[in-house]
Amino acid sequence: MGRGKIVIRRIDNTTSRQVTFSKRRSGLLKKARELSILCDAEVGLIIFSSTGKLYEYASTSMTTLVERYKKLKEEQYQLLNPDSEVKFWQMEAARLRQQLQHLHECHRQLMGQELSGLSVKELQNLENQLEMSLKGIRVKKDQILIDEIRELNRKGDLMHQENRDMHKKVNLTGHENTELQYKVYGASDVTQASSCYISYNTSDAHDLHSPMNLQLSQPRPENSGKSAKVTKLGENSLRIQEIFSEKECKPPCHNKLQIHLQLEYSIKDTKGNNSKKK
Repeated sequence: MGRGKIVIRRIDNTTSRQVTFSKRRSGLLKKARELSILCDAEVGLIIFSSTGKLYEYASTSMTTLVERYKKLKEEQYQLLNPDSEVKFWQMEAARLRQQLQHLHECHRQLMGQELSGLSVKELQNLENQLEMSLKGIRVKKDQILIDEIRELNRKGDLMHQENRDMHKKVNLTGHENTELQYKVYGASDVTQASSCYISYNTSDAHDLHSPMNLQLSQPRPENSGKSAKVTKLGENSLRIQEIFSEKECKPPCHNKLQIHLQLEYSIKDTKGNNSKKK
């Protein structure tokens, strides 16, 4: 048979009442402890027996829980009472005004104003605070300058590398022109015409503004026909190098086509002049 329902009322028998109190008290304390652990709640339990004996349980501190309880009850009472709410906000406004005034005083003291009422110790503390602030500002400024210097050095190295690459392209273009002249005019004419080129100083890729030396070959009386061709080729080479100097000694690779076209034009012009002379 099932257990009968217990009527919730005062137990008249003193012995039975004490036994029931002891059992129920232990169960209640156990449930309070489990609630505190499982739910991470602050639990406080106070029990007075019929004989006046105190039993208590607190998850943290009973004093802290009681003070928190009183504070919350006062705030709830102030919210429910209009007069108390007005008084509360007046006190809050006064506290904020006092805090603002204190901040203004600290700011003026940091600016070196209103220092007459400060003692030697207070002035020393103010000086230490200012020195710490200046130290932090200097560290930040130095870090920014170091970062800017590193960035400028990186850009400078990149520009120097680009200049070296452009010098290599100029030298490669000159070698290709020499090979083309060798195929067209032969070895002897190429040796004489190659002296018409601008001599680039590629030993130092950073010196881009060094003066350039122009050398023109003179015609030889024993071979006037070949000298005319060489002079014409030298003029064409000077036009090519003038194009390079307009680009600040940085001719792009697509100028190769323009160089070949000018050489072909010079070859045709030289052949035409020779045919007219004949």
